[in-house]
Amino acid sequence: MKAVVLAAGKGRRLWPLTENRPKPMIPVANRPILEHVLDALEAAGVDEVLLVVGANRQRVQNYFGNGQGWAFDISYVVQGRQLGTGHALLQAESVIGESFLALNGDRIIDAELIERVWERHRETTEPVVSATRVPEPSRYGVVEFDGREVKTIEEKPIPELTTSEFINAGVYAFAPDIFAAIRETESKGEQALTDTLSELLAEQRLQAVTYRGMWLDVSEPWDLLEVNNSLIAAEGPVDSESANVDPTAVVVEAAIVGDGVAVHPQAAVLRGVTLGDNVSIGPGAIVENAVILSDVTLKPGAVVTDCIVGANTTIGPNTTVKGGTTDVVLNDRVYHEVTFGGLLGDNVEIGANVAIQPGAVVGNNATVGDSTYVSGRIDEGADIRRG
Repeated sequence: MKAVVLAAGKGRRLWPLTENRPKPMIPVANRPILEHVLDALEAAGVDEVLLVVGANRQRVQNYFGNGQGWAFDISYVVQGRQLGTGHALLQAESVIGESFLALNGDRIIDAELIERVWERHRETTEPVVSATRVPEPSRYGVVEFDGREVKTIEEKPIPELTTSEFINAGVYAFAPDIFAAIRETESKGEQALTDTLSELLAEQRLQAVTYRGMWLDVSEPWDLLEVNNSLIAAEGPVDSESANVDPTAVVVEAAIVGDGVAVHPQAAVLRGVTLGDNVSIGPGAIVENAVILSDVTLKPGAVVTDCIVGANTTIGPNTTVKGGTTDVVLNDRVYHEVTFGGLLGDNVEIGANVAIQPGAVVGNNATVGDSTYVSGRIDEGADIRRG
């Protein structure tokens, strides 16, 4: 059983985290998203994995190597330009000569789905598409069925015109003739795999496998918080033996604590928190519903809520990331009433007594001076001072 995993996406809506790492390497529950995907492939009994990589590909290759420590071998092909999921899959054509699985490297699923998709393909020899039910199907590719077969696939339809609650779950099984079908699909700049599948429906049957298990997608920054909470609930908390937690500090069970973490007196690490390696939570600091990457320092009295904090960032004393629900603009789209305190990039320096408003996004290497008020988007490398 071979699997092609598409792991070349840039993830522009997750800026600035994706400037220094590809989207599938963003850590959630203290492990890269892609590692959770490979766990499912291993549990499903896959023998060989081909990763399609692109921007910042060294981060992927250095982390996973040739699969040492896994039950399968890992090899790589490079998508030089991100020209869609179909184009990404085409990069595997020269090394795939038999039926194979294909799946996205940024959606966390159970092994059960992989097994069922592969079994249906073995039974029918026809292409297989997986589908799952979600609350907002218009955010994804919407799938309609006719019995056990796909009737239509439509990418991000108008919400009012959406006729199905099921979406493309991003796990497929194909024979090698899918590559010729992708090349023959008319494209306007990007080759989307769903366009090819829609055209195939006019010529042959597409099998459908519906699924109700774990399906976790990271598209927008606040998705990291939801996925983090889901993984804590599913996998349980992780406490590092090398962490140093002061007896007067509070670390709740619904939290994940990395190696070398220090939680100082009177600090509180509350529900839904992941602390990366070598994080320092200063005296009296409070963290709740947050993903904190490695080497972050929270100074005394800092309060961080509903927030993602990039690696090697410092948050000054008595600074507050307010948290709560807000409207956020990403790539000219307005997202209403999302729970999102903010996203602070890598190597950011936040001073003392700063007020960071819900929805703020601070670029990598930015500096925010003492007693400032931060809202909206702060550019990479910016130096913000109180006027």
